[in-house]
Amino acid sequence: MIKFIHQNEHKRKVNKMFAEERKSKIAQMIKSGQSVKVSELAKLFGVSESTIRRDLAELEALGIIKRTHGGAVNNFITSFEPSFAEKEDKFAKEKEYIGKLAASFIHDGDTLILDSGTTTQYIARNINAKNITVITNSVNIAYELSNNDNFEVIVTGGVIRTKTKALVGDITQSVLRQFRVDKAFVAANGVSIEFGVTTPSHVEAAIKRAMIENAKEVFLVADSSKFGQVTFSLICPVERLDYIITDKMDDRQRAEYEKLGVKVIT
Repeated sequence: MIKFIHQNEHKRKVNKMFAEERKSKIAQMIKSGQSVKVSELAKLFGVSESTIRRDLAELEALGIIKRTHGGAVNNFITSFEPSFAEKEDKFAKEKEYIGKLAASFIHDGDTLILDSGTTTQYIARNINAKNITVITNSVNIAYELSNNDNFEVIVTGGVIRTKTKALVGDITQSVLRQFRVDKAFVAANGVSIEFGVTTPSHVEAAIKRAMIENAKEVFLVADSSKFGQVTFSLICPVERLDYIITDKMDDRQRAEYEKLGVKVIT
């Protein structure tokens, strides 16, 4: 009987070791640039497709990969940065929903910072509050708000990044340091519990940090495609945020973020 128990325990340990080794090899394959399919991995490792799906789910939960229909791809898209035009076409309905939801948190008399980005531009289009002051490093947002007498618009100045239409650099940071605002609405390309809030450009990350440092409340606005993604430059750890506004998030994810003191609004 004791021998049987020991044999079972040994078998469980061997199986666990094999599972960890298998997941490690899968992660290495994907990080090397391969796009893998569940059926191919099942054949390669001699296990069932359901086992591979569990492996991929665990790797995705760790922020290492992103599952796709029937497989998985590398989650560390560190250097790729889409242009403003490319981002504008993607997830437009989700961004409009987020923009309307975020704008509902802006009240009469508020002072706020609006980060550059396609999602924050939808916020600008949906503000109904009066007598507000908006500081922005976005050429597009400044234009959106320029014809409304209810808004005082302060443009940071700086160097225009043609790719994202964002104003960046020492001038931008210097202007942001002169103000303290009620709310900052910041955009990002990646959001991960483990790796924080990230963006491909280190110069834009520095501006976003300055925005966060000078606001009483920090709102991250990001559509659901950004979660689990990791890009090159850290903006801040997730727990530095006060709110996350997004189009959808499952209960498990929501619990993880709220455990860090971040309120998730969908």
